[in-house]
Amino acid sequence: MTAAAAPGHGQGQGPGQHSIPVFLYHAVMDDPPGWIAEFTVRPREFAAHLDAIVDSGRTPVTVSALSDHLAGRAPLPPRPVVLTFDDGFADLPGPTAEALAGRGLPATAYLTTGALTPGGRGSLLPPAPMMALEQAPLLEQYGMEVGGHTVTHAQLDTLSSKALAYELRESKAVLEDTLGHGIRHLAYPHGYNSRGVRAMAARTGYETAVAVRHALSSGWDERYRISRLIVRQGHTLADVEGWLAGRGARTAPYRDGPKTVGWRWYRRARAAVRGPVFAG
Repeated sequence: MTAAAAPGHGQGQGPGQHSIPVFLYHAVMDDPPGWIAEFTVRPREFAAHLDAIVDSGRTPVTVSALSDHLAGRAPLPPRPVVLTFDDGFADLPGPTAEALAGRGLPATAYLTTGALTPGGRGSLLPPAPMMALEQAPLLEQYGMEVGGHTVTHAQLDTLSSKALAYELRESKAVLEDTLGHGIRHLAYPHGYNSRGVRAMAARTGYETAVAVRHALSSGWDERYRISRLIVRQGHTLADVEGWLAGRGARTAPYRDGPKTVGWRWYRRARAAVRGPVFAG
């Protein structure tokens, strides 16, 4: 079944019939640094989220499975759900990966390569406990797939073509050298992207790219702007259960609104004066 042939699209099916929750997590820890606290989930809450996913009747798949469907290569199972993790915090190859593996849940981890070097001096991310680049193969041993999340975590839609190409190509090359195979998928830092960024992602060899948008994805979403639901500290288990049921967020694809476009132009103007800015 290709995206164009997805049944029920536009036919008034009930909520959640064809929506695909793609969850975006960052750190899972009890005492995060202040700058990432808003996007951190405590381990006990994370375990409850995973149990809700298991109990939901949805089928957990990786971004690769969603990519194959959006490209028309393979169908998705009924009622899929996708788990993704950005940046590469220290908990990821340890308790977080163990919690996923213990429930048989696959996931996709997007790593910011510059932040995983000693001292994190190669990125714009503020200080935080991070995994090491050398631990990336361990993620795969736990059943996770690995994607790129740039080198520095800059706002990609504010960069020059040369700087953008570096962010996409260098991070891809570093991960491929570390893992010994190709890297198919990209996550835009903080979801910031544009038509030019999406085109560069395709030319660089990524098959998909995920944004944020805080929306449900679908079987006809855009391959280079897959929508995700960003899980924040203030979200409750009821929020997660609602998303799993296809409620509580709009369903992609849809066009950017005037506020999104205006914010992008403001950030571009600011970056032209101040230089690359941390996406967060």
